[in-house]
Amino acid sequence: TGSQLREIFDKINNLLSGKPVQTGGRTVSVTQHPQGLDFVYYKLAEKFVNQGEEEVASHRDSAFTIGVVTSGIWELHPRVGELFLAHLHKKCPYAVPFYPALKEGTSMEEYQRMLGYQVKDSKMEEEDHFLKRMSGLIRLYAAVIQLRWPYGNQQGTHPHGLNHGWRWLAQMLNMEPLADVTATLLFAFLEVCGNALMKQYQVQFWKMMLFIREDYIPRIEEITSSRQMGSLMRFKQFLEECLQQKEIPLPKGALQSSFWRS
Repeated sequence: TGSQLREIFDKINNLLSGKPVQTGGRTVSVTQHPQGLDFVYYKLAEKFVNQGEEEVASHRDSAFTIGVVTSGIWELHPRVGELFLAHLHKKCPYAVPFYPALKEGTSMEEYQRMLGYQVKDSKMEEEDHFLKRMSGLIRLYAAVIQLRWPYGNQQGTHPHGLNHGWRWLAQMLNMEPLADVTATLLFAFLEVCGNALMKQYQVQFWKMMLFIREDYIPRIEEITSSRQMGSLMRFKQFLEECLQQKEIPLPKGALQSSFWRS
């Protein structure tokens, strides 16, 4: 509920502000150690990113509740935002966006890790699991850039707003697509913040959508084998419906004003 989320937010904010906080039956404060605050900044940012690949990957709608807390804490404590991006980019280079190239002298296992795969005992994770985690991280990022904590000071600008999403989209479309990955991530991103981008960029946004349909999807099709068609078909269907209706629907799970009264 909205009231539970406020409680969580206030607890995190109090901890970062140096106030004593009750947790697990004891009182903790970042002032107890000279590096206490730096440590908490780092671990909190890591925790937000972990929620993207675990929670959001399994329950898509949670991108909004986790995203609004991340965005609000970022606004009050900019260091958390910098570290959030660092953890995000390390786990998911596609959030930069960047496709790491295989360099001479890099082992295959190391390269797979650079691409974002989890490698345990020289065994690479399944492609489905990998794509699910990556789209969870992109969904969280797409939620963060459009959301603001409703109880904060709304005078300033968002610390990492929609313009970053517009830039991400443009950069993605300037890169050669990767089979499965590109279609999955574009779909995840547009499903979560397409509505917000449409309202902000209007005519420019629809030009971008037409470019994806006419120019970019054929390029994805060229490199996609028949067994990898699932994510591309879902993305194409979403795009067609949006272009026909001249509307990107409000994402499922978006926080309405009634949520904050719950």
